[in-house]
Amino acid sequence: MQEKFHNIIKGTIPVLVDFYADWCQPCKIQAPILKEFAGEVAGKVRIIKIDVDKNPAVARQFQIQGVPTLALFKQGSIVWRQSGVMQKQGLMEVVRPYI
Repeated sequence: MQEKFHNIIKGTIPVLVDFYADWCQPCKIQAPILKEFAGEVAGKVRIIKIDVDKNPAVARQFQIQGVPTLALFKQGSIVWRQSGVMQKQGLMEVVRPYI
């Protein structure tokens, strides 16, 4: 998974990563927001979910200590990161400069 993840984030299309856990209640709140957001940015931003419990090496590499943590990657580098639930409008403001 780690190698595939790194290939995905190196692309030219910005990648919004949702680091989450199945047991996390705020993560369950974030999921439908991201689904709606994905529909609005289709083709401009790729959105992927990384379960920190199933992918601990990736979580360690990016020092994920709380979930949900959202991170925006552009050509392999983190350009923005925030922990906690984010609303759709806030996400739009974050990704707009990168699309």
